[in-house]
Amino acid sequence: MRHRSWLILLAALLLDAPMAALAAEPGEALGWRVGPAAWSFRRFTFFEAVEKTAALGLRHIEAFEGQRVSQDGDAKMGAGLPAEVITKIRAKLDSAKVKLTSIYINTLPGDEVACRKAFEFCRGLGVETIVSEPAPESLDLIERLCDEYKINVALHNHPKGRSRYWHPQEVLKACQGRSARLGACADVGHWQRSGIQPVEGVRLLGARLLALHVKDLNELGPNGHDVPWGTGRGDVAALLREVHRLGVRPTLFAVEYEYNWDNNGPDIARCVEFFNRTVAEIEAGLAGKGQPTNIPRP
Repeated sequence: MRHRSWLILLAALLLDAPMAALAAEPGEALGWRVGPAAWSFRRFTFFEAVEKTAALGLRHIEAFEGQRVSQDGDAKMGAGLPAEVITKIRAKLDSAKVKLTSIYINTLPGDEVACRKAFEFCRGLGVETIVSEPAPESLDLIERLCDEYKINVALHNHPKGRSRYWHPQEVLKACQGRSARLGACADVGHWQRSGIQPVEGVRLLGARLLALHVKDLNELGPNGHDVPWGTGRGDVAALLREVHRLGVRPTLFAVEYEYNWDNNGPDIARCVEFFNRTVAEIEAGLAGKGQPTNIPRP
């Protein structure tokens, strides 16, 4: 065992890689990925958000349209970025060993030229899923581009009264008969503010669940604010177990922490610790039944 440990250490030194990069990421055996939504770090630049992600030992992040890219200029994340800035973003992600899995674009346009430009931008950064709240009349175009670019679009919900997709049934209605690349990004914090229990919401969505913005709130209703997972009213453990029962592999379990804005890293770390513990319990339960843990990605 001691000899094996020295071999691992030597490999890390030879590859000039931190030991954290060799450790299995929480949820890896289930095919799950956890990481922050850059919105949690919206008071910082995207490059700073990437650095904070790496400092937490995480390897995935969701960006959002409009965040300043870096301190070196005024460029903001979005489809209008010049090629040289995109190259710098890719280099930053590579150097930090962080993957950009998804990006929030508030409204994908219904105009094909503009919409295609957004998809090109996302493809250039290796994005798998666009999180957005497009108009229903734009979905024919978006569906076609999803299949052409092999990029998903996950319909995001804000609270009741602020979003046409606030209820899972509205997302299902919009996606009925459409490509499997169209589905939902379940913002479970906004569900809690709208009277929807997260477990019930994901159960309704089923296979249409493509991504999550996970929050646990100190109280249900419009005044609730984020607390570390497992300490609030959202029953995040039951949510994770239900996602596994459904047999889906979301693009990302995004920690979108909208509290303690200037120093929420410790709170995000507690969320990830809770995720890790719950995933370990799920895996142990499966192993005890002799069942495989890994769910193939569609």
